[in-house]
Amino acid sequence: MSAGPLAGRVAVVTGAGQGVGRGMALALASAGADVVVAARRAETGEPVAAEVRDRGVRGICIECDVADRSAVESMVARTVDELGRLDVLIHNAIKAPSPHRVESVDLAQWEDLSTVTVWGSLYCARAAHPHLKASGQGRMIFLTSPAGIEASAGLPLYGPVKAAQRAMAKSLAREWGPDGITVNCIGPVAVTPALGKAFAEHPELEARMAARTPLRRLGDPEADIGGVAVFLASDAAGYVTGQTIICDGGSFTGL
Repeated sequence: MSAGPLAGRVAVVTGAGQGVGRGMALALASAGADVVVAARRAETGEPVAAEVRDRGVRGICIECDVADRSAVESMVARTVDELGRLDVLIHNAIKAPSPHRVESVDLAQWEDLSTVTVWGSLYCARAAHPHLKASGQGRMIFLTSPAGIEASAGLPLYGPVKAAQRAMAKSLAREWGPDGITVNCIGPVAVTPALGKAFAEHPELEARMAARTPLRRLGDPEADIGGVAVFLASDAAGYVTGQTIICDGGSFTGL
């Protein structure tokens, strides 16, 4: 049994098959939590679940499309059935946006963003609530973005859905506080497969992003973003709720 700060707790991370989701899943495992890797496809989720088990804790992959309410409910039920409880749910899954303008964007992109990000947050919250309450130390975490605060000229549909997550977190923090559940957001910037692809296509992009970051580097999904997730999931953050932690090396300082 692990003696880490999350020992004995069970966490679910959606969209954990790669990138920031994978990093958080591994960080939680290293801190002692048993982790459910919720991914749309088992071929991406199962390898991460194996990495979780390599950290000495229980790790399982559950296929889940967070845009499907019944799939989310089934995923949460299976988590409790197989691992005995649910203490932490991190909704990280997102349908990655492509650059667009409002006047010409394919509205299917709006549907993808809103269903996975906003409706997915609601589905996760509703399914998780009774178990987080029963935990006595429940933690709900949404992965948002600085774009949800300061907007984005190149992604005008992305900012609103990320802002909606922040508003939901604040509302749930007030509603669920008496149940002993904290609800917070993380706004990350980290090197992910999607960002790596963008760097390959635009070789100057990485240096440009690092140059505008005070710490002069881009985040690591496990060490940097995962560290914040562990903090918010732990007793150390037991008096932190309704907040957004921007973890981007200092690029955004508007809070």
